[in-house]
Amino acid sequence: MPFPSSSRSPHVPSVPAAVAIAAALAVGCSRIPPGRSAVDSVRILNAKDVHPQQIEDKLATQASTKFLFLFQGIAYDYEVYDESVLQRDMARVERFYRSQGFFDAHARVAHVFQVKKDHVRVEIVVDEGKPTLNRNVVVVGLEGLPRSVADAVSAVARASVRAGERFDEKRFKDSEAAVKKALTDRGYAYATVDSQVELDVGEHTADYGFAVVPGPAAVFGPITIVGLDPDGDGPRKQEIPEAPLRRAIDIRPGTPYSTAEIDAATQALLDLQVFSAVKIVPSLPDPPPPDHVVPLTVQVEPMRLRQITLGGGLEIDEIKTELHGVVGWEDRDFLGGLRDFNVTFRPGIVLYPVRINNLSGPLKPLPEEWLKTEFRQPGLFEARTTGFLRPQFNVFPLLVETNPPDNAPVVGYREAKLPVGLERTFWQKLFVSLDYTLQVENPFAYVQSLDPALETLVLSFPELVAHLDLRDSAVRPHEGVYIGNTLQVAGGPFGGTAADVREQPEVRTYLPLARGLTFATRASVGFLWSSNYGSGWSDELEHSATTATAAPPRPDEAARARLAHDTQIMYFRGFFSGGPTTNRGYPILGVAPHGVIPFLNPATASQQVQFSCDPNGPGFDTAKCFLPVGGFTLWELQNEVRFDVSGPLSAAVFCDMSDVSPRQNDIRLSYLHLSCGLGAAYDTPVGPIRADLGYRVPPLQVIGYKTEDAAASADPVNGRQPTLLGLPIALAIGIGQAF
Repeated sequence: MPFPSSSRSPHVPSVPAAVAIAAALAVGCSRIPPGRSAVDSVRILNAKDVHPQQIEDKLATQASTKFLFLFQGIAYDYEVYDESVLQRDMARVERFYRSQGFFDAHARVAHVFQVKKDHVRVEIVVDEGKPTLNRNVVVVGLEGLPRSVADAVSAVARASVRAGERFDEKRFKDSEAAVKKALTDRGYAYATVDSQVELDVGEHTADYGFAVVPGPAAVFGPITIVGLDPDGDGPRKQEIPEAPLRRAIDIRPGTPYSTAEIDAATQALLDLQVFSAVKIVPSLPDPPPPDHVVPLTVQVEPMRLRQITLGGGLEIDEIKTELHGVVGWEDRDFLGGLRDFNVTFRPGIVLYPVRINNLSGPLKPLPEEWLKTEFRQPGLFEARTTGFLRPQFNVFPLLVETNPPDNAPVVGYREAKLPVGLERTFWQKLFVSLDYTLQVENPFAYVQSLDPALETLVLSFPELVAHLDLRDSAVRPHEGVYIGNTLQVAGGPFGGTAADVREQPEVRTYLPLARGLTFATRASVGFLWSSNYGSGWSDELEHSATTATAAPPRPDEAARARLAHDTQIMYFRGFFSGGPTTNRGYPILGVAPHGVIPFLNPATASQQVQFSCDPNGPGFDTAKCFLPVGGFTLWELQNEVRFDVSGPLSAAVFCDMSDVSPRQNDIRLSYLHLSCGLGAAYDTPVGPIRADLGYRVPPLQVIGYKTEDAAASADPVNGRQPTLLGLPIALAIGIGQAF
């Protein structure tokens, strides 16, 4: 399906369940010891250059945790005030400031205020003083090295402790390892580095010295792989052959030694997905051997090569309710050579028209299935390039209506996709994939008859995907940057129904505000340039109500056929926004141009009148008849603050914005579609399970209109959104972080 949903049904506890929860909380209540006081809050005052939260995280005196951010002493123990601990915290504050370059800093005084009989709040007043700044960096011992190596080592030293920046104890400690790695990356396996810093407290400056002993230039020696045999000399056979591993390692004896090459080889072995852990250990005796040869020992922990997956699930959102099962099989040594073959089959049934805000209506079960296979060939053409083939065959209903009338047409598609291509990771951070995809979309009717204007689509395009991942974690990022881009070119020399260029770059940033506190942003734009469809897409949608009508006078059949043709392609090539990973105050597909879709509109004039979809009738209802259809230009901006609550539980406050325009090259910043809300996530072995509740801020949907309904009344192409409990909100549930 082109628009998969990852929503789940919210669980509303029954009265007995609520009583049980209340009883559990009562049992979980803690008490303040007699004669003691609980700590309500801890604040650092007068901190200017250092964020107070950074200091507060280092203290032993902590504020009592609030259950659901409201109630102390429930589910969590009280933090009890201790004067002796607070005195030691004063020393901790000064020690932390020294580590940040403030050697004159003092924790002046600690105020303890009794806010209740047995509750206190703590305030620590600091005087930061003047910061100590980096000044000179000197590297000695480079005289016998090639000029290029000496320059590289000096550059790394200067970059590690930049002149003019504030002294940082951790950066200074890390700088020694960075200078050493600059040498070991360039062949000097036995290099040693001694670092020193001289602090002038009066001048508030720091001067650094690095004494380098490069040692002899070394080369790689023989490679030994250990850990492949699961039981040593036991009866079990070794399953993983060495030949593909050595090809992935791609280190030849006699070539210059390099820790960068060792790191790349380690990642290449992990990318084979047959090891849970890999460590490459160089043999570096002291003193070095006369031939300066460094043997390598590759230590691996194999995983199971074959596995079967069984499961199932329920999805419910504003568009559909679906039950499905999952069965899968994978062989990571298919036909030998560590070729990977996997197949996943997901049969399901859509309980149409049941959805999150509608549990009634005549039930029409819509069967569906998803069949995905993948074959991966490691070491294709060169050691670290993987070839892949990913055939798919899917059957699914095209559901876009949040409030479908009874007996509305339901169109389904038989989808066949065949991507074939290459992928490679460079420098452990840059991933590049190039493939060619042949995609066939064959329509059929689930409910009522198939509109004759529908046709089988053939989409043929190469796709280039690249992303640079500089985050500290792909699952729970706290710091770093992610930059990606997807480019497709359809039609032209590749043939097919659609001829276009589709590009979508994105940037994600993660800024650590304190321990367990992250400010995350995501920005993306999308451009679709078409040469054989949708040339007047905005005008087509504006007049789609009369073009698609079945009531007399009959519309221009050519215009109706063109609208059906363009709409069908846009569902597979156009942009949409909304849902758990983009704009969380909207349902999936919610942010998009809207129009009357001929093949999803009630088919007869009497049905159109009955369901208020006759534009000539007095009861014409744009909410029922104007449906999301996709657009040519996209922009999205997401901002959220994530914070740890306790253990695997975390929460977030977010604001999302996005828009999809029916015109090419049309970034409409006045169409904000702003939604803000709260979310919670719980870590599991498959990633965080996340629930977000987003509220669409009424005056900040389309600037100039007080509500989203007012914007839709002025121009039905803006679309009307479903409500939950009568409010402009949406519930988004998914696995993994939003971005």
